Amino acid sequence: MGQRAAIYARVSTSDQSCERQLLDLTGFAERGGFEVIATFTETASGMKAGHSARKQVMQLAQARKIDAILVTELSRWGRSTQDLLDTLNVLAGWRVSVVAMSGMTFELNTPHGRMMATLLAGIAQFERDLLSERVKSGLAAARSRGRKLGRQPGDRPKSDRLTPRVIEAIEAGRSYRWIARDLGISKNTVTAIVRRHRDGSAL
Repeated sequence: MGQRAAIYARVSTSDQSCERQLLDLTGFAERGGFEVIATFTETASGMKAGHSARKQVMQLAQARKIDAILVTELSRWGRSTQDLLDTLNVLAGWRVSVVAMSGMTFELNTPHGRMMATLLAGIAQFERDLLSERVKSGLAAARSRGRKLGRQPGDRPKSDRLTPRVIEAIEAGRSYRWIARDLGISKNTVTAIVRRHRDGSAL
């Protein structure tokens, strides 16, 4: 009996299909002697995905019901380099590997796996630095065009809009906690609105 495996296929948009990935992975599993326990498909972009199917795969791994996760390529499994590294670390604790169709097996409890982890960690840091530089560059460009960024001093559009409802509720004898829950704001915001209203009324 071969290793127990889960097949995981993901596409980024609804107009794409997992069918090709599933076909390829099924053939790969047969050639590799894997016993496929379950098959999961997901349609979601890497960065914005809720990844409910991937969570189910992780649950199988945690329950020790699989030994490997089969993917067409590593980018199908990880949302980002850091996410990939994090999940590989978790899977290593459960002694579950991620196997790509290239034949590469990613296990962080082997010398090769630890080398891969080091490389991935370096790439993840590079990606964070690159994103940080892009953000800084974008902010600098916006400032140079004279745009004011972020909330401006004294700018309270939501709380100002809710002031009449807060004051009406206070006068009706409602508690700050009840008002906060009813309007979907924090108790501190209610307190600040009431304080500003009283200060304004005293002028």
